[in-house]
Amino acid sequence: METTTPQTVDKAIYGVVAEFDLPEKLVAAGRKIHHDYGYTKLDALSPFPVHGIDDAIGVPRSILGYMVFCTGAVGFAGAIALIYYAGAISYKLVIGGKPFFAFEPSIPIIFECTVLLSAFMAVFGMFGLNKLPQLYHPTMNYAGFPGVTNDRFLLVVEATDPKFDIVDTQRLLESLGAKKTEVVEA
Repeated sequence: METTTPQTVDKAIYGVVAEFDLPEKLVAAGRKIHHDYGYTKLDALSPFPVHGIDDAIGVPRSILGYMVFCTGAVGFAGAIALIYYAGAISYKLVIGGKPFFAFEPSIPIIFECTVLLSAFMAVFGMFGLNKLPQLYHPTMNYAGFPGVTNDRFLLVVEATDPKFDIVDTQRLLESLGAKKTEVVEA
């Protein structure tokens, strides 16, 4: 096992990064360090989605679905209000004997407004919740970071965690099967 510490102490420490060679080891270490040892400020990086890692490191469910639903409801109500205002208040025309506000011919417009606003919220909400675009993150200071998109699985314990201690956290991650640990500066 290789342990690397920062060369300079004057910079702020972001946390400890542990590298694992298999996704199963990442999930097992994440579950153990979160559930058994009580660490809460954790993150995992991998080249593909790893099933079970969110539950293992305590990532809460996303609120994006609720945001999309609420925005879709606003689109639905807004479309009905717009159609009612245009047909029954602002521009009253009797066409083909239909009433000023008829629901049936309005269904395509209502559907399109609902889907349009929902889609915008899904995209822009995802960007906002993921804090994107984020061109720099302290984990990019990890020496093996370029391999994360290829074949490395990283578990990050942030220094803001109440249980964080540089030496103890590194030892704990090594005992959980990390093939390399490194202290990363902010």
